[in-house]
Amino acid sequence: MDERDLYRAKEAMQSAMKGPTRLVLIIVAVVLFLLFLHPLVQIGPGERGIVLNFGAVQNYVLEEGLHFRIPIMQRIVPADVKVQKSITSAAAASKDLQEVTSEVALNYHIIPDKVNSVYQSIGIHFKERIIDPAVQEVVKAVTAMYTAEELITKRPAVSDAMKTNLTERLSEHNIAVDAFSIVGFSFSNSFTEAIELKQTAEQHALKALRDLERIKIEAQQKITSARAEAESLRLQRANISKDLIELRKIEANIMAIEKWNGILPQVTGGGAIPFIGVGDIEKK
Repeated sequence: MDERDLYRAKEAMQSAMKGPTRLVLIIVAVVLFLLFLHPLVQIGPGERGIVLNFGAVQNYVLEEGLHFRIPIMQRIVPADVKVQKSITSAAAASKDLQEVTSEVALNYHIIPDKVNSVYQSIGIHFKERIIDPAVQEVVKAVTAMYTAEELITKRPAVSDAMKTNLTERLSEHNIAVDAFSIVGFSFSNSFTEAIELKQTAEQHALKALRDLERIKIEAQQKITSARAEAESLRLQRANISKDLIELRKIEANIMAIEKWNGILPQVTGGGAIPFIGVGDIEKK
């Protein structure tokens, strides 16, 4: 191949690049470049997208789904807005100066429309910076309002007071409280032993009281039964008369006659044949 042939081939390639093929190659190159810059971003379920323009937080939030971002200029930070759980232990003193360790469980979530404000003012470590200190402070403040015994007997009221105070504190930072519960209280060994002794004494006193009530009821039943029996005897004595006595004798004679088999005794004391109740019947 001489120089003329090489020149002709070069011209053919240049002419081909000037046609539609060159335009297609340019489009493909642009698309590949854009894909390399990741212009699309997907926000998953239970998330929101925080938009940053050259690092500055914008005043709007991306919802769930697929969104377009301006490459290089914009960066999207996904934020979880689902309900989360936090368990915290807090040491405090009760109203009667008893040491109390409380373990509480908190369910919370970031208000979705305010996730950009939370990111801008607190950052992603909001649990360590806001939630845990707020729980510690609220537990100490509410615990100091009740005695150690009341913390046990009035547990629902204590839990409601803690939840109300914590909701007010966290709402200032755009964090919503979904649920709050006291997992348990722990007291000093001496106080725990005193509680156990008190409960044992109360149980013994309650048993003694029940036994006393049972004895009283049984005695009252016996008295009532004796009174009823005495009243029955009195009525029977009041109803006994001469006619009633004679009637009872006649009834006894009739029963004796009904039982007689018709055979006279072989030997009699006075030689006469006895006839039971005849004299009484004749007298009647």
